[in-house]
Amino acid sequence: MKVVFREIDGNSKGFMALLGVLGLLIAIALGATYYMEHNGHWVTGMNNQIVWGMPHVFAIFLIVAASGALNVASISSVFNRKIYKPLARLSGLLAIALLAGGLMVLVLDLGRPDRLIVAMTYYNFKSIFAWNIILYNGFFAIVAVYLWTMMERKVNKYSKPAGIAAFTWRLILTTGTGSIFAFLVARQAFDAAILAPTFVIMSFSYGLAVFILVLFAAYKWTGRPLGDVVVNRLKNLQGVFIAAVFYFFAVYHLTNLYATEHHGIESFILSADNIYSTLFWVGQILIGTLIPFALLFLPATSKSRFWIGTAAVLVIIGGMAQMYVTLIGGQAYPLVLFPGYDVSSSFHDGVVNEYVPSLAETLLGVGGFGVALIATTIGVRVLRFLPESLADSVVDPDHHKAA
Repeated sequence: MKVVFREIDGNSKGFMALLGVLGLLIAIALGATYYMEHNGHWVTGMNNQIVWGMPHVFAIFLIVAASGALNVASISSVFNRKIYKPLARLSGLLAIALLAGGLMVLVLDLGRPDRLIVAMTYYNFKSIFAWNIILYNGFFAIVAVYLWTMMERKVNKYSKPAGIAAFTWRLILTTGTGSIFAFLVARQAFDAAILAPTFVIMSFSYGLAVFILVLFAAYKWTGRPLGDVVVNRLKNLQGVFIAAVFYFFAVYHLTNLYATEHHGIESFILSADNIYSTLFWVGQILIGTLIPFALLFLPATSKSRFWIGTAAVLVIIGGMAQMYVTLIGGQAYPLVLFPGYDVSSSFHDGVVNEYVPSLAETLLGVGGFGVALIATTIGVRVLRFLPESLADSVVDPDHHKAA
């Protein structure tokens, strides 16, 4: 059976209510931005030691998830898995929307958003930040072309080359994002080359979790059929990505524990009496890894869409905790200025840096999710991103034979 794509009906009260809620989130985020810009940096939780705060946690999560959201489309075109092809358009749309949301938060957290013009017109090619400007803009352009090749019949034959280009570009983009931290050799928590591929596999997990939730919501609220074949494939893939993220972080911490110079930061993250250790074990490991992995594969919950959706939510919560520990915890640990010596001064040298995120910072970050979701909602309303049916008989006509 041929897959038919159709816009959703945007005339219902529920659709208007959804737009209203998402629009309110964005308006509140803009209000929080105005409050921080008008009053100055001191109203945030950030200081001279913690210069990347809660908005960066949201922004980097959304940027990483944007790359991962495109994974579904990549599997269909690059690896020729036809069962994922009906999902490819939504995958591309969500990738662009998530990146837009993340960059909105990033730009509004600059303190001087107009300074972005400098970053766009003068490039220091020794800076990974300058490279990321190119990578983000390129991602928008390449994914837009990729979507065009999927949606315009005349250029369908170019869909696979465009998919390969998008797949390659997003790997480079996420590697670049991870390299921001890997290249910060002064920070004990960041100076590790494994962070670059770790961010790639993190993107797979976070992006797929967001994709599953958007897919479930879209088909539940529009009453369109969503078969078990698609759900089970995505569920199993999510489980594999959760395990892969766990593996990479296990290797990261084990290699740090092997090196004496990193024992301090490892103790600070893994066993100290602080918020970062709590978020690592409770947020990242328990909520973001062990519980969702169990929900996806235990017989009692693995076939329930409610529990699959719950697992996706937990992956996102765990991912946010992971970003907080990595980003904020890495800055909170004092710089090792003179290895083997204790350092103290009136400039906070040798002490753990304190940070408590303000409400305004958090609201700005939540607004990034609002931008991503409202862009996706409007996209499926005005263009044909969603198949009319994802029933088993449509996406896999031979599924009954295999059964």
